[in-house]
Amino acid sequence: MLRVWFSIPVVVAMLLGNIARAEENWPQFRGPTANAHASSQNLPLEWSEEKNITWKTAIHDRGWSSPVVFDGQIWLTTAKPDGKSMYAICVDKASGKILHDIHLWDVEKPSEIHATNSYASPTPVIEKGRVYVNFGSYGTAAIDTASGKVLWTRRDFPCEHWRGPGSSPILHENKLIMHFDGYDHQYIVAVDKATGETIWKVDRNVEYGTDNGDVMKAFCTPLIIEVGGQKQIISSTSKATLAYDLTGKEIWRVTYSSFSSTGMPLWGNGLVYLNTGFGKADLMAVKPEGTGDITGTNVVWKVTKGIGSKPSQLLVGDLIFNVHDAGVANCLDANTGEQVWTTRLGGTFSSSLLYGNGRVYFCAEDGKCTVVAADRELKILAENKLDDGFMATPAVSGDSLLLRTKTHLYCVEQPK
Repeated sequence: MLRVWFSIPVVVAMLLGNIARAEENWPQFRGPTANAHASSQNLPLEWSEEKNITWKTAIHDRGWSSPVVFDGQIWLTTAKPDGKSMYAICVDKASGKILHDIHLWDVEKPSEIHATNSYASPTPVIEKGRVYVNFGSYGTAAIDTASGKVLWTRRDFPCEHWRGPGSSPILHENKLIMHFDGYDHQYIVAVDKATGETIWKVDRNVEYGTDNGDVMKAFCTPLIIEVGGQKQIISSTSKATLAYDLTGKEIWRVTYSSFSSTGMPLWGNGLVYLNTGFGKADLMAVKPEGTGDITGTNVVWKVTKGIGSKPSQLLVGDLIFNVHDAGVANCLDANTGEQVWTTRLGGTFSSSLLYGNGRVYFCAEDGKCTVVAADRELKILAENKLDDGFMATPAVSGDSLLLRTKTHLYCVEQPK
């Protein structure tokens, strides 16, 4: 009999080699695949101001943008509460030290915003060597991540957001894609990420049924999917969701009565899941196939009660997790829309949901974060509290949970 002996360190190394390494980069709103799924199997379950906090860094002024991470740098934006100055901030992930605090520009007469919004709510998007920060019509900039040098800016996209900016940009190949859905102008634009020059710009061409610009605004972030070998930009706006190809040509659309939509679309199980509006939102499942108006043929199901407006929903397998702005959470069957469970978490919610290690994280505006099993049976695993509240959506880097409250950025980790 052949006997092979391994030392304990070798055995441990072999076992660790079979475990997928948690992704260190979180490059855009809702993560690497834009679905708010973290690959880490060691995310923290419990924390407080005294427990599992690796570092805590104050972020000046006011901004609800989520952190993005690349190569050990965390980037986020902030602005003066009155909107008259806007900034990009870089934080070292290892230490929490601020590496860059870049004053981008001043705004002489910013428009008023909603009390729950900020002038720095769109989340940046980052890649190796560059981060792209966006403040809606107030400006977009590309920044060198090593030096902090501003490489280009665009401040000429017209849009009266009316309640403040909210849509985050996305990257695809050489394009930076952005929504401008305001009171006066509604369009989607793609610019060259290297230069900032416009590649294409497409007006919405949506029948709003009114000349009231308040009904025409929206705050959604686009999502790119692939169906039958064709890339589609799923682009939700007020009263409709439109799918475009990568040249800006419309493929299909779904219309609805809701307006001022905010939630980011979801993609899975062969369906696109769309949040239709603010205040009285529906959630609908759509087959992203065909051309033209597919509202009458491709809507598989629609849920009209209890759907959150500001917090984007979360898809995990055949389950959708949702929280209403007023604090009632539920779980839906992704194939039928039927409710699986519901519970009252309390508080109010703006932050979108996060999934990791079989858990769903619900972060409330009062600083409480409830952690629930991603399961058909309701299991509340933990309730955690920080001093200030959550407006920004959490991010993940490796096994670190990055939480932005109204005043600070936290790195939360399990003990090594």
